[in-house]
Amino acid sequence: MTAENHVRWGIIGPGTIARAFAEGIAHSQTGRLAAIATRNPDKPGLSEAFPGAKVVAGYDALLRDPEIDAVYIAVPHVGHAEWAIKAIRAGKHVLVEKPMALSAFDADVIFHEAKKAGVFAGEGYMYRLHPQTAKLVELVKSGVVGDVRIIRSSFGFNMGSFKPEHRLFNGDMAGGGILDVGGYPVSMARLIAGAVEGRDFVEPKTVAGAAHLGQSGVDEWASAVLKFENGIVAEVSCSIMAQQDNTLRIIGSKGRIEVKDFWFASGRHGGAGRIEIIKGDERETIELEEKRYLYSFEVDAVGEAIRGGRGEFSWPGMTAADSLGNLRVLDQWRASVGLEYAVETAARRSTNITGGKVRLGSGIPKRQIPGVAKEASAISLGFEFFPNFAAASLTMDAFYEAGGNVFDTAYVYGAGKTEKIFGDWHTSRQVPREEFVLIGKGAHSPLCYPDVIARQLDQSLDRLKTDYVDVYFMHRDNPDIPVGEFVDAMDAEVRRGRIRGIFGGSNWSRERMDAAITYARKNGKTVPGALSNNFSLAEMLDPIWAGCVAASDDDWKAWLTEKQMPNFAWSSQGRGFFTDRAGRDKQDDEELVRVWYSERNFERRDRAIELAGKLGRHPIHVALAYVIAQPFPVIPLIGPRTVGELEDSLSALDIRLSPEQIRWLENGS
Repeated sequence: MTAENHVRWGIIGPGTIARAFAEGIAHSQTGRLAAIATRNPDKPGLSEAFPGAKVVAGYDALLRDPEIDAVYIAVPHVGHAEWAIKAIRAGKHVLVEKPMALSAFDADVIFHEAKKAGVFAGEGYMYRLHPQTAKLVELVKSGVVGDVRIIRSSFGFNMGSFKPEHRLFNGDMAGGGILDVGGYPVSMARLIAGAVEGRDFVEPKTVAGAAHLGQSGVDEWASAVLKFENGIVAEVSCSIMAQQDNTLRIIGSKGRIEVKDFWFASGRHGGAGRIEIIKGDERETIELEEKRYLYSFEVDAVGEAIRGGRGEFSWPGMTAADSLGNLRVLDQWRASVGLEYAVETAARRSTNITGGKVRLGSGIPKRQIPGVAKEASAISLGFEFFPNFAAASLTMDAFYEAGGNVFDTAYVYGAGKTEKIFGDWHTSRQVPREEFVLIGKGAHSPLCYPDVIARQLDQSLDRLKTDYVDVYFMHRDNPDIPVGEFVDAMDAEVRRGRIRGIFGGSNWSRERMDAAITYARKNGKTVPGALSNNFSLAEMLDPIWAGCVAASDDDWKAWLTEKQMPNFAWSSQGRGFFTDRAGRDKQDDEELVRVWYSERNFERRDRAIELAGKLGRHPIHVALAYVIAQPFPVIPLIGPRTVGELEDSLSALDIRLSPEQIRWLENGS
């Protein structure tokens, strides 16, 4: 910041919204517009539209400018995440015009990057900082209309006719109403539903949407119903081809509140805002005269946050949690109407989130797994929790760029969706086949039979877009079938070249594994060379799912050590047992209580907490380091739901536990 402590702003993208924001800077108390970045610096009228600002040729040039403190991202939606992250990595504070990104998954990466960099990141819902919004919350809390029961809100306009050249009708530009203006009524509904409970905002428990998708595939008009835990129902709608009344209605047991164009408040250049309170035939009008420019409020809110060393807005601005929650609702709304933009598909999303080529990194250590020719990363990534390719690819890109090259898939995960996502990922990124180790699984209950393995592998390889896997597991065992029949089926796939590494059992007992090994050796078959059972510092007391087998007790560890059998360990961090979700006094999570709660496990957890304190880490890091430090090959399978969670897990790889520490964690001596 300058000597007079003004935030020196740069704007990326010189469109209409950028001009409105520039007016806000000019009429703010904390900001000064220093530069506007454009890819067309010779465009007429730039100097007049942004008086006093130097015109910079290219966005990267603005990010390199040491005289820029904060950047306002005003490019079309599809560029928000890319340029926000690039600005953050350049050390700039960022304010991103809504929506923060195309999805909550993309936005989460922005906030994660900002937290790492120690800079401010916020989403530009300007109305949230205007005094009218605080007044609305005050009225709701006062009970002026009784108990709030229904919220109705719309933001819709009519473009008149289909305009294929306009961004709002362009699927490649994430056009349509939901992302462009649908976030306004959703954010207001969440705000008001939260005010009823004395909270900053609350999330709906259900979101059900409907929409008309036009000839270009974008939503031309759409509605959604949000149901909250407190019983409030919100009806929200948006449109680009239907003129709506654009009135917020907060309907209570004693009356209603109405606000026309609530996001416009008292106007772009100041003026009088009007809040109507209606009770039967009685109507009260509250006028809020405000001389300040609408966008100046968020400029000053960013400035105050930066001065105070805060990385996000203070209420009633949109915090990171608020923005992510809002985008999750928009994600659900889009999903419920079948709206996926072309730019989110593998065919178009072939680079990482900042537009770069995805390349294998070297940060994650590699190890040689017996029976697998390629070097493998010390950790394997599973990703069956993601709703689509766009969401999953963020974590897969980050894992690969960190040096991770082992990927865990299965025939049954997401009814094949996980396998298809992986196939799309490695082909869209043009990842060389020799660079990654691919785990496949088949023969899951109830189809746990030898004769389904080849048929399922046919489908798996087709989805995975490869002609072989490196590691293959029978996902469950069927003790009613002679073990030799399973070995014969797997050996046949090895001979066909469709398994070019090792195979074995997932959730198999020692007795069946020993029997399979003995049969293979006796009959000249490929010997099973891998296991995929649960292994963790916390011993699984009750199967998480039917047919699950844990390999964490002393007998299992002795067997694994003797045979040096690689164990691809699932739930290696105890599924939350080593986080604050668990505790002797916390009984809310049925799975945690049923599967992990024992005094022996809690004693191990206590010691993990103690050691983590000494190391300056978290107990979940110690739990993962414990698994990796075993005297037999263990490849933990992790399933992070965000890039932040992934990086947090990977941070455990620099912990080196000694044999003495391992024994102490296990037994306290």
